[in-house]
Amino acid sequence: MATTSLSSFSLNHARSPAIVWISSAALFFLIYLSAMNAPPRTFPSFSSSPTSNTSTAPLIPSSNSDLAVEERRLQLYDKMSRDLDEKGAVFLKGGETSQSLSLSDIFELRDGVVVPVLKAANPPVRANVLYLSPEFSKPISEAVKEVFLPYFDGAIWFQNATMYHFSLFHASHHLTPVVATENEIEAEVEAVERVTKSICPLKIKLDRVVLTSTGVLLGCWQVVSGTDPAEIRGKLREALPRAPAKQLYDLVLLHTSFARILGHPKLSEEESKKPFDQVQFFHELVARANTKLRGFEATVTELWFVEEYDVLALALNGKMKTRRFHLGCNGDLNH
Repeated sequence: MATTSLSSFSLNHARSPAIVWISSAALFFLIYLSAMNAPPRTFPSFSSSPTSNTSTAPLIPSSNSDLAVEERRLQLYDKMSRDLDEKGAVFLKGGETSQSLSLSDIFELRDGVVVPVLKAANPPVRANVLYLSPEFSKPISEAVKEVFLPYFDGAIWFQNATMYHFSLFHASHHLTPVVATENEIEAEVEAVERVTKSICPLKIKLDRVVLTSTGVLLGCWQVVSGTDPAEIRGKLREALPRAPAKQLYDLVLLHTSFARILGHPKLSEEESKKPFDQVQFFHELVARANTKLRGFEATVTELWFVEEYDVLALALNGKMKTRRFHLGCNGDLNH
C-alpha cells in the first residue's frame, strides 16, 4: 500500500509540469491568434525612407500624450482664435508680424494705399511650401474682399490670389540663415524633388477663418485625405539635414494668409453713432467670412521650393525663384 501511495504521488507530480506547460502553450497560441487578427495600429513615420501613404493621419507625440494630428490642429486653431480676445487689436497700434518683423518693416502707406516695402533678403530665404491653385484661391480671395474691403479700402493688404500657399519647412530662414552654394542649393532641390514623389495630393477642408492680434487674416485647414503636413515636414527634415533646427511654424499647422489689416475701419455715419467695440467688430467680420468660407474644400497637388530674394517675397509679391513639383504619390521609393 505504501508503495502504491508513493507511486501515485510521484505520478501526479510528474504530470503537473506537463499540464502547466501544455496549458501555457495553448494560452500563448490563443493570444498569438488574437494578435494576428487585431487591426494594425498607426504610428508616425519620420524616417529618411519615404513610406507608403494613407488617408489616416499619423499620431504625433506631444508632451502629455499621443494625440491625433487633427486634434492637435484643432487645439492650435482654438488657441489662435483666442489670440485677438487675449491681446486685442495690436495691429492698430503698430505691432509685429508672425515672423518678428515690425509692420513698418514690410508696409507703408502711400496716398492712403498700403504698399509693400521690398527689402533684399541676404542670404535669400529657402522655403518649401504647398501651393493652392487659383481654381481654389480666387473664390476665397473674392469672398474675403467682399467682407473686408468696404471697411478698410486702402488700409488692408490682400494676399495675391495666384500665390496662396502653405508654409511647410525652411532650408534657411531669416532668423537662422543657412548660407549655401549654388551646388548645395541644387542638391537641396533634388532632395526635395525625391520627397515629393512619395507625397500624395491633399484634399483639405477649411476649418475656420481667424484674425490674429497682429492683423493677419488666416485660413486654418484640416486634411481630409492625402499625406499629412506633419509627415511631409518629417520627410523634409530628413532630406534637408542642414536646415535650421528651429522652424517657424508648428509641426501640424496647415494655414494660409488671406489678408493683413493695417488700419482702422471706416465706419458709416450710422455705425459711428453707436458704441464701438473694436474686438467685437472684428469678430463680426470674421464671422461673416466664416459663413461664406467655412467647409470650403480644395485639392493641393504641388509643392514648391522657393528662393525668396526679397524678405517675405511670397507674401509681398517680391523677387523669387520657384521650383515646382507635382506630388507623385509613389509610395516607398526604396521598394
